Amino acid sequence: MKRFLLPLAAFAVLVGFLAIGLTHDPRDVPSPLIGKPAPAFTLPQLHDVGKSFSAADMKGRVWLLNVWASWCVSCREEHPVLVDFAKTNRVPVIGLDYKDQVADAKQWLEKLGNPYTVVAVDADGRAGIDYGVYGVPETYVIDKQGIIRMKHTGPITPESLARKILPLVAELSR
Repeated sequence: MKRFLLPLAAFAVLVGFLAIGLTHDPRDVPSPLIGKPAPAFTLPQLHDVGKSFSAADMKGRVWLLNVWASWCVSCREEHPVLVDFAKTNRVPVIGLDYKDQVADAKQWLEKLGNPYTVVAVDADGRAGIDYGVYGVPETYVIDKQGIIRMKHTGPITPESLARKILPLVAELSR
């Protein structure tokens, strides 16, 4: 009987770890940038290449940085959510057009609506690399001091917006 106790105990511990693992969202990828200053960048704007946008331009404001691309299938899923959210004017939503063609990005926004206050063009993906982007869409919540407070991986849904992002935005906006 004793010879079965050790394997049974090991099996119970393994099942416990698996059960804990099943409670986590596999799309939530922790970011080492949470609680750290948002990486600096200065990139041309999509609709006015003569102008640039810098993360430093948003100091003193809570804002969302949404990394997207016209070639991204999941971005099409979240886009209507962002368009509706932008109408509330709660916080600026800055688009980071990631490794995309300018003409394709412009056509996307003309066809589907533009939820962004500004769209910065990250043609070579360098800014995305600095933010730890491993796939689009990804969204960062950045506070008034320029500190990244949240990274949302995958499309923003009405549920994720209501349960995770908006409460944090409200807290940071106080």
